[in-house]
Amino acid sequence: MKLRSLLFVPADRPERFAKAADSGADAIILDLEDSVAPERKAQARIAAAEWLAAPRATAAFVRVNPLGQHEDVAADLAAVLPHGPDGVVLPKAEGAVSVAQLLRLAQSHALPPVLAIATETPRALFQLGSYDAVAEHLCGLTWGAEDLPAAIGAATSREADGRFTPPYEMVRSLALFAAHAAGAAAIETVYPRIDDEAGLAAYVARARRDGFTGMMAIHPAQVAAINAGFSPTEAEVARARAIVSAFSDNPGAGALRVGGMMVDRPHLVQAQALLARADEA
Repeated sequence: MKLRSLLFVPADRPERFAKAADSGADAIILDLEDSVAPERKAQARIAAAEWLAAPRATAAFVRVNPLGQHEDVAADLAAVLPHGPDGVVLPKAEGAVSVAQLLRLAQSHALPPVLAIATETPRALFQLGSYDAVAEHLCGLTWGAEDLPAAIGAATSREADGRFTPPYEMVRSLALFAAHAAGAAAIETVYPRIDDEAGLAAYVARARRDGFTGMMAIHPAQVAAINAGFSPTEAEVARARAIVSAFSDNPGAGALRVGGMMVDRPHLVQAQALLARADEA
């Protein structure tokens, strides 16, 4: 499943679903959690189920409520799983045990791939290495920069210029490596400024540079920049092909000169991964 961009839309706002699906996002996330007031959750479940039941061209995930809200998450799953969502976003996940619990709550319904938000509680950080045990049920891992500081009484996770403070840079890095260790897509967290195109472009470029493969969005206006940022350029594809071709022509070589630079086996692995992403895009 191609997951460069995943766009949140409140599940109690069905008038926004079509616009979100037409935004160009690889997937939309019908949100039953934070963006829906408690008194509107039943209404949101009905709207999400109706959208999922209709034919759709865009992948649709559902963010359910946290496992700590047992009645809510059970109601979420009962409402949406019969209609075949393409994935479930699990907030406040605390490692493999949370994914296993979600599987049990699905009961007789097949649970689609899970995108776990893996860093929203202090306890969650110490379970990041466990996700490989449930890798077959994952489509990705992402992280959050809002719930965790709130959970520990921190003032913010960001500096005045928008960069993350050192504790949350660490959390971001751990989530990135946990995703790759589990063989799952590494999804960058949202960029909160809707009106900052330059800042968004820089944020996306940094995420891709560091090894993230996609990103969540909070507004349709962010989707194009995210898709562009996570799609290999023609120059990158050409260089990757040159590296793959060079090693194919010299199967016994450990290092080769390509375009005036020495490359070795790690460069070959990077080139092959980039070409795979280009094929998806």
